[in-house]
Amino acid sequence: MVRPCWNAQRLSFKILILSVLVAVPMVTSQSPALANDLTWKGKNVTVTIGFATGGNYDYVGRLTSRHLVKHLPGKPNGVAVNMPGAGSIRAANYIFNSAPKDGTAVGIMSSSIALEEALGTPNIQYKSAEFGWIGRVSMILQVLATLDPAKAKNIEDVREIETTMGSTGAGSPSDGYPRLLNGLIGTKFKIIHGYSSSADSMLAMERAEVDGGLPSWNTVMRTKPGWIAEKRIHPLVQFVLQRSPDLPRTPTSVELGKTSEERAVLEFYTSGEEFGRSILAPPGMAPAALVALRSAFDQMLKDEEFLAEVKKVKLEFNPLEGAKLQQIAVATVNATRETIEKTRSLLGRQ
Repeated sequence: MVRPCWNAQRLSFKILILSVLVAVPMVTSQSPALANDLTWKGKNVTVTIGFATGGNYDYVGRLTSRHLVKHLPGKPNGVAVNMPGAGSIRAANYIFNSAPKDGTAVGIMSSSIALEEALGTPNIQYKSAEFGWIGRVSMILQVLATLDPAKAKNIEDVREIETTMGSTGAGSPSDGYPRLLNGLIGTKFKIIHGYSSSADSMLAMERAEVDGGLPSWNTVMRTKPGWIAEKRIHPLVQFVLQRSPDLPRTPTSVELGKTSEERAVLEFYTSGEEFGRSILAPPGMAPAALVALRSAFDQMLKDEEFLAEVKKVKLEFNPLEGAKLQQIAVATVNATRETIEKTRSLLGRQ
């Protein structure tokens, strides 16, 4: 495993992430010649999506399956396969342990998979820092939000009113965020499992089966503009380190912490969003294959057809190269013991 080049005990997790984003050089541009003899001609490249159809992960996974392959030697076919389960832990285990290691298998998983490993979530059979991180399409602005006729309209309301939230399962952010806030600031979220995707939980919100959920704000803007125009949706908290210009009046999770310890925990858990919608590959691939995949990904981000589709659907677009994601994974699993144990305690994972 790659080891971090900083003292994790002395720097805050937020500083660790910023250090990675500034300091780690790009890999894909250094050794493209390594991949010259590789070809994917006549093969299929399968993108395994850790959630069901209809949500943001599904869209980005399918978008990648269509465009990544155009920039690989031999121009293979792209195939998207959904493998929902346990907040994408099932799919992450598959990619790590069973997927082909020849460059024909990649995946898109929950942004929290490194966090869940650090927290010791059961049934994890992968090591986040050993995946071949290929690149991030974007960070995603996720919000805990309610929809009328829910009684809670802001985060303070949820301290007084039990509020049901749809979740894609234990190990997913839709389970972790409300649990963390319940334990830390005394909210009364009641988590309802059984939804296969964020789109599924949004449908449950519309049917008033639950009061709210954890959609990406971009998904709400793209697919439910009427919720915003009619002021039916109420963002309670946003999970980024700084407020988004789109939601200037909605507090970030870190702002809700009253002590340095509380803020450290919230920074640690929220920093999973740095992974956003990222593409990864199995460990143990030939270095040349990983270089080729990263190079193809970088070329995809500049592809006019890809960019036209991103613009057409108003997809959030904030890319990051795979080498930096690899280092963020290292930083996450090497967070301080005190922060990890406090987070576990608040989540009820003792």
